[in-house]
Amino acid sequence: MHFHWFLPTGSDGRTLTTGMRGVHGPGHDTTATLCPGADRHRAPELRYLTQIAQAAEHMGFDAILTPAGTFNEEPWIACAALAQNTERLKFLVAQRPDSISPTLAAQMAATFQRQTRGRLLLNVVTGGDAAEQARFGDHLDKPARYTRTDEWLAVLRGALSGKPFDFTGAHYDVRGATVFSPPNPLPGVYFGGSSAEAAPVAARHADVYLTWGEPPADVAAKLNRIRGLAAEAGRSAPRFGIRFHVVARDTSEQAWAAAERLLTGIDQGHVARVQATLAGSQSTGQARQSSLNAAFRDSGRTSDLEVWPNVWAGVGLLRGGAGTALVGSHREVADRIAEYAALGIEEFVLSGFPHLEETYEVGEGVLPLLVSGSGVVAAAG
Repeated sequence: MHFHWFLPTGSDGRTLTTGMRGVHGPGHDTTATLCPGADRHRAPELRYLTQIAQAAEHMGFDAILTPAGTFNEEPWIACAALAQNTERLKFLVAQRPDSISPTLAAQMAATFQRQTRGRLLLNVVTGGDAAEQARFGDHLDKPARYTRTDEWLAVLRGALSGKPFDFTGAHYDVRGATVFSPPNPLPGVYFGGSSAEAAPVAARHADVYLTWGEPPADVAAKLNRIRGLAAEAGRSAPRFGIRFHVVARDTSEQAWAAAERLLTGIDQGHVARVQATLAGSQSTGQARQSSLNAAFRDSGRTSDLEVWPNVWAGVGLLRGGAGTALVGSHREVADRIAEYAALGIEEFVLSGFPHLEETYEVGEGVLPLLVSGSGVVAAAG
């Protein structure tokens, strides 16, 4: 079992409507829509991000995920700075193929891996929002973006192999791509996507396939699909990871009260505007996340936001990307994580609002219930 935390390089806050400069996903941002209370946020200054990274390291998290996009700090630079102030923590750096050549990305990865003594992981993000892609000069349609990602990953791995690599495809034509000294170990490649275009790319290239949190049956179906595609590609199935926010407290009542406070100041008009923006995304995963809070938007009943025991879709009302949270007592959240682990999930990328305080809440309250000395899921219940 591996547990990771999240680095809020856009900004942070105590509610879902504060600390937002955009509507963010786990590896990209999806709109520039300002939210109420955006002036009341914790800026992503190095001092604050360092506190979060050091807290995650102290609490035993393996790595910290950094997003990419217009409204976040540039992830390579931010992580290079934070690496100087941590000792063990790995950095799951979001990288978008639309904004960098695969050979240069391989060189950067090799350098980062050497300078940090093996603390790099790569989260490859294809992107699903046309406006955000256009900011980087990318106007490809969705199928072409995934074809490019497929080629980008092939060149990246070829360049990191230690031998000159030639490749000719629809988007890249490289000769002798390489780095002067391949990193050891090679950085693991994390990749997610729910669409028909994304799944084969993940099956061919991913070391870890990431999904946003959904009810267990939906997650299981997705994992089985990737297993089948990997077998068709002649590969062993990748490891599997899942992305959840967490609201965990000593008691269930305290946790649900804290979840409700995240929506402090919520305005139905603002929810409607955010959802209208998210509806324009080309991301299949985003559509699946938005569907989880659709019943609440129709009924207004807060109970409709609990889409599975302890799985709450409230975050997705106001934020793109990962829209679900595990909500409950420390024991309830640990039990739910164990349920997802039983599906084959080995890596959990978690976060909370605000991220500094919630690092300790999850690290002190939930992780000890899950991880034994041998690193396996402890008996739940």
